[in-house]
Amino acid sequence: MDEHFRHKDVYQHSLTVLEQAIALEPRYGLEGDLRLRLAALLHDVGKPKTRRLLPDGRVGFHHHEVVGASLAGARLSQLRFPKDLVNDVATLISLHLRFHGYHEGGWTDSAVRRYVRDAGPLLTRLHALTRADCTTRNRQKAARLARAYDDLEERITFLAEQEELEKIRPDLDGNQIMEILGVRPGPVVGQASRHLLELRLEHGPLGTERAVQELRRWAEAQGLPPGGGSTA
Repeated sequence: MDEHFRHKDVYQHSLTVLEQAIALEPRYGLEGDLRLRLAALLHDVGKPKTRRLLPDGRVGFHHHEVVGASLAGARLSQLRFPKDLVNDVATLISLHLRFHGYHEGGWTDSAVRRYVRDAGPLLTRLHALTRADCTTRNRQKAARLARAYDDLEERITFLAEQEELEKIRPDLDGNQIMEILGVRPGPVVGQASRHLLELRLEHGPLGTERAVQELRRWAEAQGLPPGGGSTA
């Protein structure tokens, strides 16, 4: 039975994850990293509030990562930790289960891009936290999870080399959007930029020509009048 569904000592599990995270710090150049250590210690703090008995007799903790991020953020704020550290720890906790969708069914390139985008500058810490959270005593399962995360990191590296993942942004900037649509600064520019970013995440780099086409197609669907500008 998987330990995530079985009632177990969350405190002891959290200490084990903390120890494993510390052991992983040199691998990721994170020696003595307070954000990682706090996230490891608090990653399952939402489990007690979300513990539910499932119809099949197992115990579930639905959305405990979301509840845990909120609880951890509130407590760290009460302890007067810096706001940026609090936000980073909460983000790590909120993302610490994301990987399980990868090893269960694989991800498209767009899902890998979103994983990198959502982690942002916390990506290496998320790598360490996710690996540290594997405390199963089943060696075959542990090896399978490790191989799956190795594969995810390799895909991230490959896509990063191809697409500069750490710099993911729409293929057109705000000035180009305004010129093409013939609009002034305002909500439309932000909406258009978000639409192009979603396309970028879904399909990878579009290139200027296709991005312009997609922008105009989006504007037409939004009922916006045709713009008179160009990217030239």
